[in-house]
Amino acid sequence: MPSSKHLVHPELVPGLEAFPAYPAFTVDAATLPLLRSAPPRPQREVATPGIGVEGRVAPGSAGGPDVRVLVYRPKAASEPRPAILHVHGGGYVLGSAQMSDVANRVLARDLDCVIVSVDYRLAPETRFPGNLEDCYAGLKWLHANAPALGVDASRVAIKGESAGGGLAAGLALLARDRGEVAVAYQMLIYPMIDDREHPEPHGYVGEFIWNRESNRFGWASILGREPGGEGVSPYAAAARAENLAGLPATFIAVGALDLFLEENLEYARRLMRAGVPVELHVYPGAFHGFGLVGETALSRRADRDELEALRQAFAATSCKGSEAAAG
Repeated sequence: MPSSKHLVHPELVPGLEAFPAYPAFTVDAATLPLLRSAPPRPQREVATPGIGVEGRVAPGSAGGPDVRVLVYRPKAASEPRPAILHVHGGGYVLGSAQMSDVANRVLARDLDCVIVSVDYRLAPETRFPGNLEDCYAGLKWLHANAPALGVDASRVAIKGESAGGGLAAGLALLARDRGEVAVAYQMLIYPMIDDREHPEPHGYVGEFIWNRESNRFGWASILGREPGGEGVSPYAAAARAENLAGLPATFIAVGALDLFLEENLEYARRLMRAGVPVELHVYPGAFHGFGLVGETALSRRADRDELEALRQAFAATSCKGSEAAAG
């Protein structure tokens, strides 16, 4: 397979070359313990004095164990705020709610919203559906505690990156089909949503940060068997869902060199054909998790796109709620 290095956005090259996983690092059974025991990557320091953070516990879903969540909440009094249920990334096998601490503080500050980040159980120790049920437990807890948290329950979005985006996509399907709690918007950042390999693999994606071998290991870990076979639930791999109608308005963002490019483009296309409003961004020269290699103009643009999309989604939902109340 040809190298895609010459296609990487010039702003991203220095950070990519300095990244510990450059030029390639595969997540597998041998490297997983090392990655889990490694010290966390330092997060940038950002002052968010008006945001409080506390750990809470949500009752487990479907007989599962209780789930730890981190709650980010503006301290200033306000009318009921919108909220985001956040699901972290990590290929289904890595990560924690804490890894997105700074990003969630900043988002809660900039949007004046409440964020609940779910510490779901990781694979392979916990396989589907345990991971997704943890996220569902967090969503139900957020709705049940909306008054105490100062949250407008009609303006609850879900957001996730990579595997977290895959769980968020599965969660939107699950919430739609169970009909117990509402989701107003879903933000899927380079989501991991299809366990099947494309019949005609793209020659210029998946070289950096997250490759095909890592992807196969992540899917095998959460499914408990080799990916790509028959009978995989659409709640585990949202791209397998036959019916996408009735899902909330959706934001999808992915890099042009990301392994998930084509499955994300196809999911966006199918959502639009199902009558779901979709905002789609493809960032040129960007590989999977390109924000991990340092702050660049491109990563700042992606952050602004996410912020503005969420702001508009919450405003639109608020207007609908006001119209319904007036009617």
